[in-house]
Amino acid sequence: MRHLLISTLTCLTLSTVPISAEQVSRVHGGDTYTAGEAVTETLAATGDVFAAGSVVTTSGTTSGDIHAAGYDVNITTQTGGDVYAAGSSVTVGATVGQDTTAAGFSVRSTANAITQGNLRFFGRTLTIDGPVVGALTAFGGTVHLNAPISGDAWIVAETVTFGPEARIDGNLTLSADDDVAVPARVIPAARITLEDWDSGELYREFDRSWDSVDMPMLPVWLSMFSAFLISAIFLLVLAAILLTFAPKRVDKLRLRVIRQPLQSFLLGIFGLSALFGMVPVTALTIIGLPFVPFALLLILVAWTLGYLLAAYAIARRVLLAFDGPEDPSMALKLLTVAIAIIVVAVLNFIPFIGWVVNYTLVLLGVGAMTGGTLALIVPDPDPALELDMRTPSTDD
Repeated sequence: MRHLLISTLTCLTLSTVPISAEQVSRVHGGDTYTAGEAVTETLAATGDVFAAGSVVTTSGTTSGDIHAAGYDVNITTQTGGDVYAAGSSVTVGATVGQDTTAAGFSVRSTANAITQGNLRFFGRTLTIDGPVVGALTAFGGTVHLNAPISGDAWIVAETVTFGPEARIDGNLTLSADDDVAVPARVIPAARITLEDWDSGELYREFDRSWDSVDMPMLPVWLSMFSAFLISAIFLLVLAAILLTFAPKRVDKLRLRVIRQPLQSFLLGIFGLSALFGMVPVTALTIIGLPFVPFALLLILVAWTLGYLLAAYAIARRVLLAFDGPEDPSMALKLLTVAIAIIVVAVLNFIPFIGWVVNYTLVLLGVGAMTGGTLALIVPDPDPALELDMRTPSTDD
């Protein structure tokens, strides 16, 4: 498994080369490196081969090992060494001189894939059609064996089936959730060892194993500061995007918060109640159950945008009160947002008051957005004035 992880990491690193859809190959130190969106390589290599891409297809011959990673991996290369492969779908379709190790959602060896050493498959659906001269190790959800195994076999799976070509010359250690009837033509019962395997207990044991691992911990103050810094950067970037691509819309909502605070507050209660109420109502329709996650996501988006809008609106009002410009530059707007985020974050450390301030900001912001949305549906007879307080806004 260690070799498979190393091979996967190497191939994934290779795939980060900025080559877009073009395939790039290079021989270095006797080894062959190839990567691209769709890799199709006919090899005549004397060393090891490293291949990475969305779709990887190799043929030809190599005297060394093959290391391949991708979404769809198909290896039909006559390999003198080992094969290490990882992907969503992995197929090995040629003779392997030594061992084969592969992991993926669907992993298969064809009838032409004779493994001279050991075969190790890990995945959801495993199909072994190629003969194995050494031992077989198969860990998966469903394992289908339809090939002769000259050595021992160790199979751990929920379901195990055997095809007409299946044969195990060594011993079989079998663990399965379902009761598996192993035909006598595959292996005599005397050479079978059944081991109890409870998948639920396996996952619980895996979870318990993390309790004994000492994870590196940051000091509490540093963890809190890191969380605040990440949140502040996210909100600042979000503000920059909105102020760049929708400046007029943001200004209209900002003016609504400042000029109609009570109405915005009440509309915020209405809008937020409607969003939260949408979750159980959607679930009760049964057919709307798949849309519940989207409703929860909509609540999160509205909460974040409302909080940011109200903080920005109040900060702009304070800036204006200190003789700031009515139409500040983008840099000054972002500085205003940053200061507002810091001040509101500091208020969180004041018991009760901090929570009230933050929740009020959310209601004001959501209320302004609710009012803006309703204005698009029902024409507003008294449109918000522009910054000069003289000309009615005609922007939508």
